Amino acid sequence: MTLTVDFTLDGAATSITVTEAAITLLDILRQQLGKTGTRAGCRNGDCGACTVLIDGEAYKSCLVPAWRVTGTTVETIQGLAPNGEPLHPVQQAFRNEDGFQCGFCLAGSVLCLVSLLRTNPDPTDQSIVDSLVGNLCRCTGYQQIMTAARAATDP
Repeated sequence: MTLTVDFTLDGAATSITVTEAAITLLDILRQQLGKTGTRAGCRNGDCGACTVLIDGEAYKSCLVPAWRVTGTTVETIQGLAPNGEPLHPVQQAFRNEDGFQCGFCLAGSVLCLVSLLRTNPDPTDQSIVDSLVGNLCRCTGYQQIMTAARAATDP
């Protein structure tokens, strides 16, 4: 099987060749496209470290076959503030509020919140918690993550 997959990645038209039906978006992003900000954690959808946005919705890229992104727009953590641009407001809130410790879960948490805030700019605490379900923080930084998430919702 050889398939060309055309999609938009972090604002740029992208074309990749997929030779295995089972290769994941995570593998393509990291190995072929250099998007190493998308972390490879559990590789079975439990940790959320590999989260990306596909057409604005948060997905765990380790569970998405690469061919499924044909015709979509994919955003990674690296696309939120490319080439030295100012940090995205959610990234800035995490920075200001120490919303991370080791940083392994950071990309997934930030992208889940970006997705939430695009559709609900004034979420409740429960909405924030719901958006972060499936993003594991092994450093137990959940309180700082919640503080950063609330800060990102402030105008």
